[in-house]
Order: sequence, then structure tokens, then C-alpha cells
Amino acid sequence: MSSREYQTGFGNHFSTEALSGALPQGQNNPQKVGLGLYAEQLSGSAFTVPRAQNLRTWLYRIRPSVLQGPFRPIERAPSLFKSRPFQEPTAPNALRWDPFSFPSQPVDFLDGLHTIAGNGDPDGYRGCATHIYFATKSMGSRFFYNADGEFLLVPEQGRLLLRTEMGELEIGAGEIGVIPRGVKFQADPLDPQARGYVCENYGQPFRLPDLGLIGANGLADPRDFCYPVARFEDKTGSFQLVSKYRGHLYQADLDHSPLDVVGWHGNYAPYKYHLDRFQVLGSISFDHPDPSIFTVLTSPSEIPGTANVDFVIFAARWLVQTNTFRPPYYHRNCMSEFMGLIRGKYDAKQTGFLPGGVSLHNCMTPHGPDAESFEKAVTSDLKPQFLSDTLAIMFESSLPFQVTPFAAGAKELQKDYLSCWKGLKSHFKSE
Repeated sequence: MSSREYQTGFGNHFSTEALSGALPQGQNNPQKVGLGLYAEQLSGSAFTVPRAQNLRTWLYRIRPSVLQGPFRPIERAPSLFKSRPFQEPTAPNALRWDPFSFPSQPVDFLDGLHTIAGNGDPDGYRGCATHIYFATKSMGSRFFYNADGEFLLVPEQGRLLLRTEMGELEIGAGEIGVIPRGVKFQADPLDPQARGYVCENYGQPFRLPDLGLIGANGLADPRDFCYPVARFEDKTGSFQLVSKYRGHLYQADLDHSPLDVVGWHGNYAPYKYHLDRFQVLGSISFDHPDPSIFTVLTSPSEIPGTANVDFVIFAARWLVQTNTFRPPYYHRNCMSEFMGLIRGKYDAKQTGFLPGGVSLHNCMTPHGPDAESFEKAVTSDLKPQFLSDTLAIMFESSLPFQVTPFAAGAKELQKDYLSCWKGLKSHFKSE
């Protein structure tokens, strides 16, 4: 874990300044802001949503964001970072990809974003897109913000330094970082190579799921979420600000770094979380619990109880159920499941699902343990078992995913994925 200084507590109203006097006292927008700064509000929700869901932060910065050149479409090779609609329909097949290879030439985080699948529509503030990222060099003079949705980054290999308007976050394998919609940032590798997964959420911002009958404790604890402290740079020169807006990339020129916020207060800010802090719950009697108990963050939809997208993890845990088929059961689901692997093995797959790889099981597409996992599960001695070396992730959405042309044509796509179930035989006995 990083030794950087952070503020803690999910969704708190934070107050932080890099220089004393940056934050005004008693009001948000005085006639003259201290230190000669400009006041600017960043709103992540409509002004009139209920107080518990109202998201906004006051930024006190050296130059206001209006000081930028006009946005123009980026004129370069077609980006692999895309939003729906894609040209070809996606058949309801179970799909799986080997770990994606690093590009042959150095790429920064932005050029290294490769979209795998998506659903919904950023114009309608509904749905999400899933990406693989690669980063082998710094973003340099380029900065980025996403007007379409928030970014949930899940490193699989290598560390990233997230340099944001509100301060810095360092994340590595086993951690996540979330950049809210509209926040300007850079993502620079701290190791020679960095690779991981991204969920781009077009819907309601991620929040902690309600615990219901679980009670007060369990799953992700609010105090384990880390937010940056104010940190600024006062640099002039030639810089570029890239925006993703309605599925397209645009670029504007800047004569200064946009990371010039000297102080800020509010509850709309980037954050990180270490997945080892997740308090796993499970059955201590019989049967396999539903995967919803492994939800770290959720973006609710307009249908109560149905997620626009859930972020779910399958972490190290004890299996103690008696007389029970312990791996995930065979199922067909009205939700659609995009999975990745951070380390170790996933307990429903003995081979073929590797760290950095991807699987996709869309709405009502059957899936479950491969033949080898089935045989192992029905013949093993059901002693308590600790799954120590495993961390799988899932972006689960109520909308079906459409695969991009890049992913459909990738050499990493496993043409024989369905063969992992061919060894399943009938054991039926009529008497």
C-alpha cells in the first residue's frame, strides 16, 4: 500500500488545503478568495437531488477552467477507446479472452485504453463500458476528463499514479481507484508496464450498497476508502486537455497545468480502496450464496433493486459449507457479467482464465464451472478450505453487453472456450 497521505471515509465532506488561507471561512464564494484564487464548483449531481445523494465540491484554483482553447476533434488514428453503438450485433455466446498483449510501441494511459464491450448510452446516463488499459509511459503534457461517466480502475499489473485536480492517488494490483465524471487527471505508470481493467459508468455514481439484513457491519467499510489531500502545481507552457464527450474524443489547448487547485472542500472527489479490506460474508451451513454479497460498489438503476452496474469481487475466503457443491452453481442470469482476474485462480475455472484475461456471459447465457472443476467439487472431501490466492472481479450490469470489433477480432479471443464444458457427462439414474 502507498505511504502517501490520504483522507478517509466514503463520501465524506472533506476539507483540505495545500496552503493555509486557500479555503474561505463561513461562505463558499466570497467577493475575494484568499491567496488571489478563483472559486469554482464542480457538481456531480443535479442541484436539487436529495441531500444524501447531492454531490459537489468547491475548488479554489489559480486559474479558472474557462481559460482554455476551443475543443476540436482529435485527428489521429481511430481510437480503440469507444462507446456504443458498435456495428455488429453480439450473439449470446459465452466468450473468453486470454490476457491481452501489451502494444508493441510505448503508449500512455489514454492511448492504451482498449474497449472490450459496452451497453446503454452516455447520452441517456445509463449503462457502462468495459476496457483494458495499458500504460508504458507518462501522459506528459496531456490531461483527460470524461464527460460521459466515471472511471473505476482496477490494476492487474504495475502501479499507477493518478494525478488529479484534488490531489494524488497511487494504486496497484489489489486496489481500485475511482475518478468521478468531469474530474481532470493524468494516469502515469510507476512501473515499466501497467495493465488493468476499467469500468466506465454512465449511470448514477458508484456508492456503497445497502446492507439490509446484513446489518451494520460487513462488505466494504466506509473508513477504508482513501481520498487525496490538496496538492497543486503552478506551471505554464503548452498543455492539452482531452475530453470524452458523447462517445467522441476532443482536445483543447491550455497554457497552464489544470492541476492548480490549492484547496477544496466537498464530497465529489477521486478515491481509492484496497480490496483486501473487503469483509467477505458467506454461508456457514450449506449452499452457495448469491454473488450479490460480494458487491463492493453499486450504481443503482431506475428499477429498485436492479443495478445499472455492480462492482463485485471474489476474494480470499473460507469455504465451510456441508454437503454442498461449493463452486459457483450453473446458472442463467438476467444480469450480464464481465469478469477479470487479478491473481491466482477463480474457483470455477481450473484452466483458461488467467490474470489479465476476460470472460463475458451475457443475459441468459448459461455458464458455470468447467468439467474439471465439477469433478473436483463432487469428489473432494468437504473439509474447511481457505481459498488463499485468488482475486477475481466482475462488472455486472442489468443491460447486455455488446462486444467491440477490436475484441471480436482479437487474437486473444478463445475460439474453443465452450470446450471447457464438453467433459460434463450425464450421471442420471432412473432408480
